[in-house]
Amino acid sequence: QVQLVESGGGLAQPGGSLRLSCAVSGFTLGPMAIGWFRQVPGKEREGVLCLTSSNRTTYYLDSVKDRFTMSRDRAKNTMFLQMNSLKTGDTAVYYCAVRNGYYCSEYGPDYNFWGQGTQVTVSS
Repeated sequence: QVQLVESGGGLAQPGGSLRLSCAVSGFTLGPMAIGWFRQVPGKEREGVLCLTSSNRTTYYLDSVKDRFTMSRDRAKNTMFLQMNSLKTGDTAVYYCAVRNGYYCSEYGPDYNFWGQGTQVTVSS
């Protein structure tokens, strides 16, 4: 059974930083790409960025390109989303998701498994 467990959300001030973690277990389907999505109440979920199986990052939001980075600890099968210079517009529930394959996708339905989501609130 595949499980994704997220952690690291919380409250940050504008300009601050947070690091989200996504621990993946039970995934045995081969190459894996990992995406981060976010959703604000009343709006559609949007793709933020993704890491391919070869550790190449693809950004789907221009607003995060110079502020968010992804990394992977293969030994622990855990992915990280480092968020710096946070803005109030980054407030959302953040989800990690994995898909079987070498490449990323911006579209949620292309992902096979999802984490439970973690709230990120940026406020002074």
